[in-house]
Amino acid sequence: MNWIRQKLDQAKEPFQPGNKFEKFAPAINALDTFLFVPNHTTKKGAHIRDAVDLKRTMIMVVLALVPALIFGMWNTGYQHFSQTGEEFGFMEAFIHGAWKIVPMIAVSYGVGLALEFAFAVMRGHEVNEGYLVTGLLIPMIMPVDIPLWMVALSVIFAVLIGKEAFGGTGMDILNPALTARAFAFFAYPTYMSGNEVWVSEAATLDSVSGETILGTLAAGNDVAYNSAYMFTGMIPGSISETSTLCILVGALLIVLTKVADWRIIVGGVLGAAAMGLLLNALPAMGVEGNALTNFAWYNHLIVGGFAFGIVFMATDPVSAAQTMKGKWIYGILIGLTAILIRTLNPAYPEGIMLSILLMNVFAPTIDHYVVESNVKMRKKRMQTQTVKTA
Repeated sequence: MNWIRQKLDQAKEPFQPGNKFEKFAPAINALDTFLFVPNHTTKKGAHIRDAVDLKRTMIMVVLALVPALIFGMWNTGYQHFSQTGEEFGFMEAFIHGAWKIVPMIAVSYGVGLALEFAFAVMRGHEVNEGYLVTGLLIPMIMPVDIPLWMVALSVIFAVLIGKEAFGGTGMDILNPALTARAFAFFAYPTYMSGNEVWVSEAATLDSVSGETILGTLAAGNDVAYNSAYMFTGMIPGSISETSTLCILVGALLIVLTKVADWRIIVGGVLGAAAMGLLLNALPAMGVEGNALTNFAWYNHLIVGGFAFGIVFMATDPVSAAQTMKGKWIYGILIGLTAILIRTLNPAYPEGIMLSILLMNVFAPTIDHYVVESNVKMRKKRMQTQTVKTA
């Protein structure tokens, strides 16, 4: 490591203040902080001495995403070979999935980091590590055969409109990864829905039975999978959103390390369960409902993108609510609206993306009223104490 340190210090010389490439210093400094702990300390102003910086926080989220990513690679191959009828083993399925997914990750990081570096140089600030997570999340929530140029355009839209337009890392009001998916969904709907987009190389097959469970229910058809398949994730869907089991492993990591707040996750599950139970009760109230409203409430929690969204998207510390009570309200509202959208809108049988983006917008309002409520309660408490003293 000392050899690398020395070579990096030599490479940084032309980028020092007053030298030829001074304005490009953020680019070389980003590589330095990625490889090593920064060797500078805060000299003035209020600051906190802590070993956990933004880089380590982002790396923890990346590690939490790995189980779902690895399973997504295997499931991509599994879904493909299941359709072709070929014999295959674990490695054949995994290699097929990796061959499809790794280029998507490379494009996401390549395009996104290029924009991040460009804005850092243009604005004269250091490169932030926030895109380490966003760059991995974007391909993980996409269909497997979406063209790479669409991934690139989605990344550009997410970075420019969803992030840099608001000032960069820590200033965005919308989750950048979901902003990318929303762009792809509304700009290229035929590549983001249907029964063929969820199976690798579906266009080369004579017939494909690759509709998602929610899409099948929205069409009024019966589901061929049981709850165990839904929970483990051996079903068609976005690359890494199908396995609730792997998502729970990641959730434990980021909750136990306090990278994500458990209140949002639990609130989202409670809200979704409450809405699912209410919709399941419609027949008892004399309302016929549809296949989605009659779908068991607990199955709503383990299909589609709900689990992935509530764990890795809703808990984004920048776009989520900040107050303790606000986090509960924020999570519950996401769960309620996600199930409501997916069941009552047959043209869009998945609601977690729109639900989180909607609550991202309302998060500051939620926090505002929580703070106002606390202020009023304290004023009332002080008035009561004053009267008692008098």
